[in-house]
Amino acid sequence: MISRFARLSLAALTSAAIGITPLSVMAADPAPASAPAATPAAAPTPTTAAAPSEKSAEKKAKKKAKKEKKAEKKTKKKSQKKSKAAADAPAQ
Repeated sequence: MISRFARLSLAALTSAAIGITPLSVMAADPAPASAPAATPAAAPTPTTAAAPSEKSAEKKAKKKAKKEKKAEKKTKKKSQKKSKAAADAPAQ
């Protein structure tokens, strides 16, 4: 069994790691914000901005289709349950 001290230590390490993560990402950024190379890089930005919106639209469509399929399955299951209950009721 894990002691309370071990749980507390693990929780502290986890929260510290989560807190440090954004700092390590910023430190790993190769291009500084004031670099002159940022101006030419601004031109491809609209094309890259379009790609995430397409991906998000695709994700939303998949999610909606999955939801509809699930709802259809649920209604089918309910109708089967009702028909089974109706069939069992007269037999009793």
